[in-house]
Amino acid sequence: MLDYIKGTIEEATPAYVVLDNRGMGYMLNISLTTYEILQRAGRGEVKVYVYEAIREDAHVLYGFAEKRERELFELLISVSGVGTNTARMILSSLPPQELESAIASGNAASLKSVKGVGAKTAQRIIVDLKDKINVVGTSLIDKVPMSNEVYEEAMAALTMLGFTKQATQKVLNSLFKENPAMKVEEAIKKALKQL
Repeated sequence: MLDYIKGTIEEATPAYVVLDNRGMGYMLNISLTTYEILQRAGRGEVKVYVYEAIREDAHVLYGFAEKRERELFELLISVSGVGTNTARMILSSLPPQELESAIASGNAASLKSVKGVGAKTAQRIIVDLKDKINVVGTSLIDKVPMSNEVYEEAMAALTMLGFTKQATQKVLNSLFKENPAMKVEEAIKKALKQL
């Protein structure tokens, strides 16, 4: 499974980006939020996080400028009735922080403003994700910067060991709040004692 692709931008449109990685061109479907971030990067090398959708008739890659946006995408497609295209449309219409806020506050009107999202789907998103958003979204924004590589490495190591993402995030958030300058090994050791 692909986690990210690092490469130079060969082509970028509001719907997709083509990244050249050592002579191979990867076409990734993107949101407008990711497009705007990649536009600021220009033609230099970029790192795009990937979600692979493998179906019988297609192998489609979705790209995200930030891990946080990919996590929201994965949460959205876990909701019954929300497919990959609808999730991408939601993330194009509502930037991650705005989407998290809408779900956490139960703002169905904000979600219904997105093309293709009706009242029932908006309510289902709120009901299914309200508890998960607080863990994935708000706590991470408030306590740990998403670019913190030490945090991300510790998170990846602990989830590979079989701990759930939610439990791991909760523990790591409290550890990094106490000591933001922790090293990876120290974070993992302390987290293992609490998980």
